[in-house]
Amino acid sequence: MKKVLIINGYEKYEGVGEAKLNNSLVDIAKEELLNDNFEVKISNIDSQYDVNEELEKNLWADYIIVQTPIYWFGMPGALKTYIDRVYIAGYANGTMTKGDGRTRSDPTKKYGSGGLMVNTKYLISSTSNAPKESFEEGEFMEGYTPDDLLLALHKTFEFCGVQKLDSFQIYDIFKNPNISEDVENYKSHLRKNIIEDE
Repeated sequence: MKKVLIINGYEKYEGVGEAKLNNSLVDIAKEELLNDNFEVKISNIDSQYDVNEELEKNLWADYIIVQTPIYWFGMPGALKTYIDRVYIAGYANGTMTKGDGRTRSDPTKKYGSGGLMVNTKYLISSTSNAPKESFEEGEFMEGYTPDDLLLALHKTFEFCGVQKLDSFQIYDIFKNPNISEDVENYKSHLRKNIIEDE
């Protein structure tokens, strides 16, 4: 049975959002995966958590899904704190990485090549108030993509040896939402990238 950890990266701010969409996407992913006989665990970064338990959950997983809004052109602060605390524990005890990969005895080993989680894959699903068009060349984001805005998250997984799956993005969630279509697209994305992954 394949194992999936879903990290709910939503950090609540009063008067800005109610976490409905991100929480719904977590629930949808959980339901879709359970229906296909995956074992699923969920971590909520906006709740109390034990670092060692979270480390074990990340090491347990065959797949890690990060569900996150994009706040101020990056991940929420609480998600960054979760990654800092949990992944530094995995770095320190040598379960996620073998240092940074370099050794004094072998100069061919490159920085970032010490990841030990090579049998794990990750998928980032993000939501944004920005419309899709704002990411095009000549628009506000000047051609940067949601993946570019979440580069620190991608590089953290790469540093630990975790293999990247295609990201999923929902745009314009406040002014022009198209939630029913987005949900169906997300289900298809999960099926293509995780459920049917060999």
